[in-house]
Amino acid sequence: MNDFQKIFKNALALAPMEDVTEPPFRFISKRLGADILYTEFISSEALIRDATKAMAKLFYYAEERPIGIQIFGGSVEVMIDAAKISEEANPDFIDINCGCWVKDVAMRGAGAGLLKDLPRMRLLAESVVKNVSKPVTLKTRLGWDRDNIVIVDVAKMMEDIGIQALTVHCRVRGQGNKGDADWEWVKRIKDAGVKIPIILNGNIKTPEDVKFVFDNYEPDGVMIGQGAISNPWIFRQTKYFLQNGVHEPLPAFEERIDTCIEHLKLAVELKGEKLGVREFRKHYSGYFHSIPNIAKFRLELMQFDISEPIINKLIDFKNNNCNIT
Repeated sequence: MNDFQKIFKNALALAPMEDVTEPPFRFISKRLGADILYTEFISSEALIRDATKAMAKLFYYAEERPIGIQIFGGSVEVMIDAAKISEEANPDFIDINCGCWVKDVAMRGAGAGLLKDLPRMRLLAESVVKNVSKPVTLKTRLGWDRDNIVIVDVAKMMEDIGIQALTVHCRVRGQGNKGDADWEWVKRIKDAGVKIPIILNGNIKTPEDVKFVFDNYEPDGVMIGQGAISNPWIFRQTKYFLQNGVHEPLPAFEERIDTCIEHLKLAVELKGEKLGVREFRKHYSGYFHSIPNIAKFRLELMQFDISEPIINKLIDFKNNNCNIT
């Protein structure tokens, strides 16, 4: 295992999620215990056209390292050019998305669509590896459907062409992000002799889930997606649980409010008032999860389109509810 690959050993990674894992959320996740971060997935076609939204996704805070820029596409030539553009942003690594299940991506031969054409997946990944100097990793699924689970062959192939780490979303394309994830396939990859780091992803929601997969399926690291949206503290709590065998106390009410305010300010700074506030609304449920009688207050916050009254309400709420746990 080389020096780069060592960063994945026992690591907790934040999954790349479209319209969620923007720089402010990644920044907060890093501070709350995430070891490795990824950008949202970025269209290679949009990057080579210098599209504003795609180029904006290359931005990250220095505090986020180690971070990977994730790109997707079905054209070998375009992916090479997009990888070179991504490399100019100086991430720690470049990640190829071969797992996106949505129709507009997969049915066009990108994302999980590459699982239907393994020679093309190999050519695309190998071409990116050969044309950039940064380490290249890859994220994929078990297969296109349950009758075509090819992940062991894919893992061997990726190791052979120089992919430095492989993240396995342990569902097939047809499942999307629903249903049970078959974590056992990570152990099968390991038993097949694959030496590159394997990061397990899919349906990881609690510290107990992380401990269970580490104990039973031998991943090098674990990637958490939806579980981090509903609970931004999951990384810190998981590390505490793995080390101590008991749960860390829930974050104090004051910490929840202060972190929420910090996150909101970062979002507004990055996106501007109205867009930043509007897109931040999806995070309230995570920050206020399990707080009694919070629904009405959360709805009140969602009525504003500028941040100042939201922050004032949050501060007032904190000062008048300091005994809530």
